[in-house]
Amino acid sequence: MHGQLTEASNTVLYCSVALAGVSAPCVYKPVRGERPLWDFPDGTLAGREVAAYELSAASGWALVPPTVLREGPFGPGMAQVWVEPDPQAGPILALQDPEGPEPGWLPVLRAEVADGREALLVHADDQRLRRMAVLDAVLNNADRKGGHLLAAADGRIYGIDHGVTFAASGKLRTLLWGWARQPLTEEAVAVLERLAAELDGALGARLAEHLTPAELTAARRRTAELLSTGRHPLPSQEWPSIPWPPV
Repeated sequence: MHGQLTEASNTVLYCSVALAGVSAPCVYKPVRGERPLWDFPDGTLAGREVAAYELSAASGWALVPPTVLREGPFGPGMAQVWVEPDPQAGPILALQDPEGPEPGWLPVLRAEVADGREALLVHADDQRLRRMAVLDAVLNNADRKGGHLLAAADGRIYGIDHGVTFAASGKLRTLLWGWARQPLTEEAVAVLERLAAELDGALGARLAEHLTPAELTAARRRTAELLSTGRHPLPSQEWPSIPWPPV
């Protein structure tokens, strides 16, 4: 593996990997470059990214690019297949008239923009995003901002940057609140039922390599609660529900 530094918050490198004569671009985040956080144990973010991929893969939705732990030039870290955004893809987020939303969009919040004017922040009413909202509820994703959603040329929307997931306490922060309290789709219920079973089996064993027992128990509980209510969750009243910065 080789590459170069491209971001300065946590150490993030754009690299290439090769196997059996085939190479591919990837993102490499070494554990030693992780910035300490007050609410997540040090040195665990790379493993959480891998756990998020494992859960996404088990869902069948393939919302997270393939992600593994690998030894790199700066030690062990997360390596994830690079996703190139499609410049021709339509927008996922938008600012609209505060009296909106327009057809095909769902409201997130009212925001103050230039000159003190108000606008309505909205996201697309898109089945791909709705699946992502369900996945994030199980992951307990604390940072689903706009820049972590990539519309690719293959027609998929991928989620990236899952280092702050799987906390045992509620930390869901996302821009995908447009379906809050709406009934889950039949497809989502079927996926959650399968995840509930697999979290007690092979999937749970794979996640246990990266999470604490309490965090794994909490993932099972969140899945069970979604199935019990049959609805998308509401924003928390005890925790900021919107990531900052939002995009």
